[in-house]
Amino acid sequence: MHVYGIKNCNTVKKALTWLTENNVPYTFHDFKKEGISLSKLEAWEQEIGWEPLVNKRGTTWRQLSPEAQRAVVDAASANALMQEKTSVIKRPIIETSEGLLLGFDAEAYEAKLK
Repeated sequence: MHVYGIKNCNTVKKALTWLTENNVPYTFHDFKKEGISLSKLEAWEQEIGWEPLVNKRGTTWRQLSPEAQRAVVDAASANALMQEKTSVIKRPIIETSEGLLLGFDAEAYEAKLK
């Protein structure tokens, strides 16, 4: 199982703590250190679409100019932004054998990961 995120993100910290406390093994991919490939973004989009991947409630999105925000209109423009500013990707993203989990939701983790 792979967990994608940023180590200092509070939501990621909650998720990693839950996984550790529940003895769920994982490999962590840090967007800040390792970036994200276009092929990985496209694979996620095949499952959930591009819109849920863009965190429009986060600081990075809010710091974008209104023009830059309006320019995100499709997968291609979203992917370019997510590769340039990985902090705009909703996190954590957990790849499981049953599909993706997006964000931290203890009940969803309990249902899919135990």
